[in-house]
Amino acid sequence: MSTSLKIGMLVFDDGDCLLQQKVQRAARRYVLKYGEAPNLVFVNPLMRGDEDGDQLTVRLDGKPHVLTLKQARSILPHHLWLGVAQSAHMSADIPAASVR
Repeated sequence: MSTSLKIGMLVFDDGDCLLQQKVQRAARRYVLKYGEAPNLVFVNPLMRGDEDGDQLTVRLDGKPHVLTLKQARSILPHHLWLGVAQSAHMSADIPAASVR
């Protein structure tokens, strides 16, 4: 899966909670606003803290949901940029015949 994100939702969260909880809150807001679950989140490397790996599991509508976690220095600290990865979004919304 591609890790590019052209359109997403930028969230500011400077709370004292873990990154997992911040992503959970942001993912819930994303679902409420856009009606689909994000699968990719970018954060500043300083926000990683003790998080290991490149995936986070959050609960959305009572079910576990996995998001790919990427670091980007261009994302300001205390901000999260989340959305649907480019390739997953394109394959679901654009018929193959119209993709050039």
